[in-house]
Amino acid sequence: MTTDATLTTEGVAPKGEGRVLLIACGALAREILAIKTANTLDHLDLQCLPAILHNHPERIVPAVRDAVAKHRDAYDQLFVVYADCGTGGQLQAACADMGIQMVAGPHCYSFFEGNDIFAAHDEITAFYLTDFLVRQFDAFVWEPLGLGRHPDLRDMYFGSYEKLVYQAQTDDPDLTEKAQDCAARLGLAFERRFTGYGDLKKALTTIT
Repeated sequence: MTTDATLTTEGVAPKGEGRVLLIACGALAREILAIKTANTLDHLDLQCLPAILHNHPERIVPAVRDAVAKHRDAYDQLFVVYADCGTGGQLQAACADMGIQMVAGPHCYSFFEGNDIFAAHDEITAFYLTDFLVRQFDAFVWEPLGLGRHPDLRDMYFGSYEKLVYQAQTDDPDLTEKAQDCAARLGLAFERRFTGYGDLKKALTTIT
């Protein structure tokens, strides 16, 4: 499990030649590297913060500020690969204060599907998983909520949900099967949507 991995890509240009650092959620590392490789985005470097911050949004803004302070002098541009992610607008305000751009949207579920498409769904009874969260379901959902020790808590946490929506970034039958199992464990109907990388790809491929 790579919840605390810090990843840095190689082969970027030196400062002064368009070098850009992506300060990103570790839950997006695989997807960012895939987009980078597929689109030959050699000017982008990647620094991932611990993915477990997904469960602690109050820690995201301080972590991003620390990363900016640490790396700013070494890069021509920094770009934050988080959406609001539960910070209540604080991350957007911090990025504006630091003069740094970030991915638009309330959270990764939205920008993976496309912010406009996601907003149009207006699904208040859907629980979402991405490729990363399917892989890390036990570490990021099941165990933190105590469902392994206290399965009776399921109704308290998920009683108002009707379905689990698996937003698939890749066509992986094994992940689909695992996502179906996650839905069954939560007692929810299952729906799979192939989103690809959505607005994340658009955001990264327009960084110059």
